[in-house]
Amino acid sequence: MSSLNVDDFTDLIERPDGGVRRDAEARRERLVVPPGSLGRLDDLGEWLAAAQGTVPVRPVERPRVVLFAGDHGIAELGVSARPAGTAERLVRSVLEGGSPVSVLARRLGVPVRVVDMALDCEPDALPAEVVRHRVRRGSGRIDVEDALTPQEAEAAFRAGVAVADEEADSGTDLVVLGDVSVGGTTAAAVLVAALCGTDASVVTGRGGVAIDDLAWMRKCAAVRDALRRARPVLGDQLELLATVGGADLAAMTGFLLQAAVRKLPVILDGVVASACALVGQRIAFRAPDWWLAGHNSGEPGQAKALDRMALEPLLDQGVTLGEGTGALLALPLVQAAAALAAELPDKETEKETGEESGEPAEGLAEERGAGEEGPA
Repeated sequence: MSSLNVDDFTDLIERPDGGVRRDAEARRERLVVPPGSLGRLDDLGEWLAAAQGTVPVRPVERPRVVLFAGDHGIAELGVSARPAGTAERLVRSVLEGGSPVSVLARRLGVPVRVVDMALDCEPDALPAEVVRHRVRRGSGRIDVEDALTPQEAEAAFRAGVAVADEEADSGTDLVVLGDVSVGGTTAAAVLVAALCGTDASVVTGRGGVAIDDLAWMRKCAAVRDALRRARPVLGDQLELLATVGGADLAAMTGFLLQAAVRKLPVILDGVVASACALVGQRIAFRAPDWWLAGHNSGEPGQAKALDRMALEPLLDQGVTLGEGTGALLALPLVQAAAALAAELPDKETEKETGEESGEPAEGLAEERGAGEEGPA
């Protein structure tokens, strides 16, 4: 289909350093806090150390939110609570600082980058840095036509690769990845159903802004019809993205794979990011080792995709909005895990400190507690 050989990513992507992870685990055993007492924070710290290739782990100091934006023609069927072709409004809200992800990012001191891949608006309606990677105006209606031409799919995929390189080259040390789209969850459901071999109803959710039962039935029918078109092209992931994906989904897939090549950790947001990750896993089986699932969005397609990739969400707060919001909430958890892994003293240090002060460190808490009676 294309001059781009996505199979090359299989050889280009390595797993996070297993030796470093074992060193991180050994260091954890030496910390004063009992093993297992920090729960999943221990695993996160060790994963991050392996991804960085260093023990102790470095703090996550230059994270960034990256949102790929696009309109999907399938939204014309009334499968979304938002009118078709209105993703531009969502992008403007993000850029103007009025969206939830913007508020959280401002509070956390994290920059937000929006990449327009297929918004249904004039290019000059948005800043040049937002639209410079745009492939087309809106993606096709995937129940009856391809989302993209082969050339557009390759261009979008390459744009995602380029954005990943730009982030890695600029010193970004972790990416929160999400989408800003109308109709994107429908395309994502088709990809998940196709790759997991399930029926439309199993993966079709209510979307970021919940739809009613009639809209859900329309969405199921749209996923079913698009799924018929997807099955014949399952052997070629780029063709699959062209047939039933979209420019934003193709770009996110390219981004995820190149981020893994560049050893840049990524926190996935909702069902759209998870569906693209599932396509990425089909291309390069080691790639998911570089990704974290930020949160449970409640979308059945996301749950199916994460289960297939053996990724467990970090948070479950009932956030369904999308736009990177839920994944950004997980960022402080990852940063906390890095801080604890790097800064907690080990037993030897504690022992030396206790000896210098004339107090034995080992069993100190127990000795201080001996003789103290609890409240009656």
